Amino acid sequence: MAANELLGVYLNDHLAGSAAGLELAEKLRDNNQGTELGKVLAALHHDIEQDRSALEEVMGQLEVDKHPVKEAAGWVLERLSRLRLNPALTGSADLTRLLETEALSLGIEGKLRMWLALKEVAASDHRLAATDYDRLIERARTQRRTLEPHRLAAALRSFSA
Repeated sequence: MAANELLGVYLNDHLAGSAAGLELAEKLRDNNQGTELGKVLAALHHDIEQDRSALEEVMGQLEVDKHPVKEAAGWVLERLSRLRLNPALTGSADLTRLLETEALSLGIEGKLRMWLALKEVAASDHRLAATDYDRLIERARTQRRTLEPHRLAAALRSFSA
């Protein structure tokens, strides 16, 4: 496979991940309205939408087509996770919240790693040079830092006697 095709596969996988991340952030936001976590998730959902748009712009600069099957798979995966991350199956709303915030945190970490990789590649591929990776990297790091206290609080509530 040519390098651009491989990059297209990589970016489409991350685009699918962003679909799942948006759905999960929306679910967490809606389930935690009126709380500090709900406020954090409202802002995070907005950020993920912006990050998704930035990824779509990068794909456009590279003339990489969106792969609708992968994007749909990301959405379906998040919907299936709702079955598993259900308090009736986990045994606890707090454990469900922990698992959901952890999944979202891992998705943000994956996004951060993507921006770092693209920044590295941009040094040798002028088509990627127009994107402000430093801003996107810092935003992902901020998202992780902002979500982490809520993840840890859910762990504490889940596992404290």
